[in-house]
Amino acid sequence: MYGQGGERPPSQSTGEPIPWTTMQPSAVTGVRLGGDHRTLFLTSQVPSGARACVRRLKAVLTDPVTDLVRVQVTFTSPSGDRASGCTEESPGTARVTLPEPLGDRDVIVDNYTRFTADGAKPPALRLCGKLGCTPAATGCTAASYDQALMAVGAPAHTYRNSEHCDGTWLVLDFSWRTGPACGDSTNPACSSRLGDRWFFRAKKSGWEPIIRTSAGGCGDVRRKEPAFPPALCDALAPLPPELHPTYPPPSSSKSPDETG
Repeated sequence: MYGQGGERPPSQSTGEPIPWTTMQPSAVTGVRLGGDHRTLFLTSQVPSGARACVRRLKAVLTDPVTDLVRVQVTFTSPSGDRASGCTEESPGTARVTLPEPLGDRDVIVDNYTRFTADGAKPPALRLCGKLGCTPAATGCTAASYDQALMAVGAPAHTYRNSEHCDGTWLVLDFSWRTGPACGDSTNPACSSRLGDRWFFRAKKSGWEPIIRTSAGGCGDVRRKEPAFPPALCDALAPLPPELHPTYPPPSSSKSPDETG
C-alpha cells in the first residue's frame, strides 16, 4: 500500500505497460461536511507527476454508521514503479454520502486518522492528535504523564517508575525493556532494561521538557531552570548505573606515524 513503505524498484525499459494497483493515501489531511450534513469531502495526499497518476479515487463506508463513522479512501495508481513519473504528491478529494446526518459523530479514516466536529470551525472537521480529540489537561494525572512521555520520544512500552509533580513542575523517571519478550525473570536477557529521568514545566499545550539527566538532586535542572522547586528534586537519588550506563569517550591515542 502507498505510504506504508511498499515501493517497487524502477522498472527496466521492457516496453510493457506499468500496472496500476490499488493503494491508500499517505495521509488524510482534512474532512469537510457538505451543506446537506450527510456528505463528507475527504482531502488526501495522492501521487502526482507529469502524467496521470491517480484513477478511481473514492471514499467508502467500511462499517454501518453507529456512534462513529468509519471510512476508507483508496485509489489506483502506477506510482509503485518510479518509472511511472508519479514521484510527487498533491491533494486529492473524495466524497462519501452518509445514510443520515453526521450529527456529533467522529469520523475515522483508514482506521487511524480521526476527525471531530467538536471544537472545529464548520464546515471543516478538526483533525485529532496522537493523544485523541480531547487531550487530558496538563496536570498530575496518568493521561498527562503519557503526554510527557510522548513529548520526549519515550520508547514504546515504557513504564513510569516514579513521578514527582505539583501541577506546574514534573520530574518523571521511566524505563523500558531492551531484551526479548519473555517471562523468565531469572534470565538477564528477559529482565534487561534502560531508563531515563526528565524534568518538565507545564504549558497550555502540555508538559514541556526542560532537561534530561541521570544525576540525583536538583543541580542539573536548577542550572537549566532556576525556578524548578527544590521540594520535587532534593531527595532524588541518581539513576542506577544499569538503567543509565555511561561510557568513556573514544580513545584518542595516536597512531604510530603520529608519534615522535
